[in-house]
Amino acid sequence: MGTSTSSKGSPGRVPMVPPWVPPLPPPPPPEPEEETEEGKPDEKPESKPEGPKPAPPPKPGPIPIAPDRRFATARGAAGRFAESGRALDMKRSVGRYIGSGYGGAPTATQRFGGTIENAGALYSALSPGEGAAIDAVSRRLNRDLLVGRSATEIMDAVVEAVRPGDSTLDGEASRWAIKGSLSEVLQRFPDANLLELTDEQRLFAIERYVALDVFQRYELDIGKTIQDRAQSSATALSRLKDIKEYIRETVAAAFRKLRKTAQRLSSERVSSIVHSALFQALQTFENEGA
Repeated sequence: MGTSTSSKGSPGRVPMVPPWVPPLPPPPPPEPEEETEEGKPDEKPESKPEGPKPAPPPKPGPIPIAPDRRFATARGAAGRFAESGRALDMKRSVGRYIGSGYGGAPTATQRFGGTIENAGALYSALSPGEGAAIDAVSRRLNRDLLVGRSATEIMDAVVEAVRPGDSTLDGEASRWAIKGSLSEVLQRFPDANLLELTDEQRLFAIERYVALDVFQRYELDIGKTIQDRAQSSATALSRLKDIKEYIRETVAAAFRKLRKTAQRLSSERVSSIVHSALFQALQTFENEGA
């Protein structure tokens, strides 16, 4: 499942966030107020956001140095999950991967800076004609040449435009996640045209990409423990599928919460919105795995 190569996990005594990880985006600009026919902000109750607004991600702080055996507790819980299949062990493994392995959700969010950057590029690739941010991706994605091509050919072209290959584990994981997210769009929306996605379909693609990229990072660092401790390869695949589903649903819930508070995706806001949703999801993992 996922990339074919597993790492032995990040070593200790190194920065928890490598220096090549892209910086986090600035906070999203405020939502524009809807106006009435008189040109004044609409103050009708139904126009107001629903529910309390989630806390914004904290500002990036100093990058801590990883301790030795930083993933030991996450691997211990993963091994127990591989043997028992207990949801509690699964949640503890993912939670301790974030809490102990990365020192908590704020630092873990910084570690996923590449995920946030790629999400913005993916949204641009799927949103023709929306904003200046699309220009860099458009230079690598010739949409005119893709008209009439198969879904697989379009997905491969989008992957190359959003995340050109660089032979790194992070890069290959992200490329797999991008293609996987587009495949899931076609599973959820069988009649979707990848070159003309609706707003709902684009949002779904971004949600799935973020979830799959987080899962890929976890699998690279912790997956070998599950493979070694499961009774069979079939059981190991089943356990990894359970973890992927847990990550997927948690990330989707974070995006839903932002939508309820009127946090809408757009080319200008997508990276900041993904930043907020990702932080909320990682914080949930940490709390549920405590």
